[in-house]
Amino acid sequence: QVQLVESGGGSVQPGGSLRLSCVASGSISRIYIMGWYRQAPGKQRELVATVTDGGRSNYADSIVKGRFTIARDNAKKAVYLEMNNLDPEDTAAYLCHALISSVGEGTWSDYWGQGTQVTVSS
Repeated sequence: QVQLVESGGGSVQPGGSLRLSCVASGSISRIYIMGWYRQAPGKQRELVATVTDGGRSNYADSIVKGRFTIARDNAKKAVYLEMNNLDPEDTAAYLCHALISSVGEGTWSDYWGQGTQVTVSS
């Protein structure tokens, strides 16, 4: 059983910062991609940033605008999202995603965390 557990969400004022963390656990052989998506009420889920196990990152530039940084610790099976200069439009549930190959399986599967809420308001 593979699980992704997020932490680090909360409420901040505009211009503030937060650091999200996500740790994968379970019978994992390899994690290829880890990343963050977000979903605001009444809106579709959207990509924020991803990073491969080789360290290649990809950002949704229209959202990130140079404010967010994704990082990964392969040994800890963890991915982080450093968010700076937060805006009320960043308010959403932030979900961790990973593309994982489990031990004994030759296929890749998508896994999602439960999400951590980020609220930006004055």
